Amino acid sequence: MRATIRPRSELDVAGQVIELVHRLAGPAASAEATVTRAELALTRFANSFIHQNVGETHHTVRLRLHLAGRTVASSGSVGTSDGLRELVERTLAAVRLGPLDPAWPGLTPPTPIPPGAPVDEATAYAEPGDRAERVRAFVAAADGLETAGYCRTAHRSSAFANSAGHSVRGQIAEAAMDGIARSGGADGMARLAADRLADLDGSVLGARAAGKARAATDPVELPPGRYEVVLEPAAVADLLQHLSAYGFNGKRHHEGQSFVEPGTAQFDPMVTLVDDPLDRSGPPFDVEGTRRAALTLVDAGVTAAVAHDRRTAALAGVPSTGHAVPGGAAWGPVPRNLRLTATSAEVRQPGSGDARTAAVVDPDTAALLAGVRRGLLVSDFWYTRILDPKSLVSTGLTRNGVWLVEGGVVTRAVRDLRFTESYPRALRPGAVLGVGHTPARQPDRVDGVWWEAPALRLAGWNFTGGASG
Repeated sequence: MRATIRPRSELDVAGQVIELVHRLAGPAASAEATVTRAELALTRFANSFIHQNVGETHHTVRLRLHLAGRTVASSGSVGTSDGLRELVERTLAAVRLGPLDPAWPGLTPPTPIPPGAPVDEATAYAEPGDRAERVRAFVAAADGLETAGYCRTAHRSSAFANSAGHSVRGQIAEAAMDGIARSGGADGMARLAADRLADLDGSVLGARAAGKARAATDPVELPPGRYEVVLEPAAVADLLQHLSAYGFNGKRHHEGQSFVEPGTAQFDPMVTLVDDPLDRSGPPFDVEGTRRAALTLVDAGVTAAVAHDRRTAALAGVPSTGHAVPGGAAWGPVPRNLRLTATSAEVRQPGSGDARTAAVVDPDTAALLAGVRRGLLVSDFWYTRILDPKSLVSTGLTRNGVWLVEGGVVTRAVRDLRFTESYPRALRPGAVLGVGHTPARQPDRVDGVWWEAPALRLAGWNFTGGASG
């Protein structure tokens, strides 16, 4: 009979994995283990009805092993002592066949790491009815329009241990809601992420989506060209995601595949960009057990830093910034909790009057639009793809609402457009005409990853044709 072990905590399991490595491979092996218990729940709705409510709890263990100059990482489920032993044996067999790893940076030494912020228990242990209440409020606020979307909650408890004697534990809880309302074939969108489910108001989001959907009917065609734009937070989040993965990645920077030049004024002085995983709740360590802390990437337009894990930090001769991710040896370290803020509250070319209409859902966007002589209001980007990773020239489509702005006022809905634009170029010095005061946290497809973005007013954005072009 296979004996089942019920460890007291994830830290117990991580320590058990390290002990197994020492027993089977001897003291020459360097090992690190991360153990995570994840409780994920999703309430999905379509045609204005909840059609799916799912919840799952699972354990995973990730083992990285360095032996005889070779490094291998593997992962699997946790549940029995035999299962842990099989994981260690499988990893040992693989490392003996792996290529030499001359850039191995060694293990994180024992380091005091303060605990992260406490999680919100009402979010961590939310019931289906808690999420359904927000869905009901979203649907009701749409006032008869067809709606679809989801409300999700997540709770993760993680622990790390390595054979250098370092160990740490932490947890994270989060919630997100993303929905659309549809009117006459036009969609309006609203989405938000938060550390507390209580901070998601389904009524506010539903009314926002419905207002945008009604304002997006009867769109007109617009010719290709470079237009001044006001990007709402969802569209700005797409910029942050690609800047993070391709620009501020220490591996890509070391290989000469990033546009980033630390110490250079590559962005408009109004832009400050910070990766801040502990802004509210978040795990206090990365997958190498390195302490996480806020890292300023852009300071008043000047590129200040790139993210590092232990491997890229050793190559650069600097300490790790705590940005190691699973698979980082191939992909590199990635900042995954970016916040863009205005260096100054001043808008360069302020307008006058009130630009708020059904398409404009917050005072920040209204203030930015008021100064636009002729341009576009863009709600969201989607299906964006990188054409040139170094210059970050990207192509994609607008989605969920685009409007023509004339004299500071939204005048017509516009059909979706395709764009081709370099994201760093769009944020270059002199190109940012205004930054909203209130960032909105936008959820990513991956739990624990978010982009906190305000609305942005940019001098130009290159639209190359219709969505089908």
